Amino acid sequence: MFIVHVDVYVKPDCIEAFKEASIENAQHSLAEPGVARFDVVQEKDDPGRFVLVEVYRETEDAARHKDAPHYQKWRDTVADMMAQPRASRKYDNVFPADAGWG
Repeated sequence: MFIVHVDVYVKPDCIEAFKEASIENAQHSLAEPGVARFDVVQEKDDPGRFVLVEVYRETEDAARHKDAPHYQKWRDTVADMMAQPRASRKYDNVFPADAGWG
């Protein structure tokens, strides 16, 4: 498994629009064959901060995701909503075993 956490800080007046666009992207992403999970989480104490938790079966699946029309739509839609550039961190799975991701 290849896991990516994308940290996003959204302008206060764009939070709801960002959530809508991100949920739509996540729903379409889950239909991709190499995507095991695609979560959108919002920080409780600072509602403008989000983390996208993306779990791919293989590293190549993450690269293919960037070619998907729904990702490109999301990227272009939310570009001006961000208070600062998004940042990502990449992880290898430790637990549960890869088979446990469904």
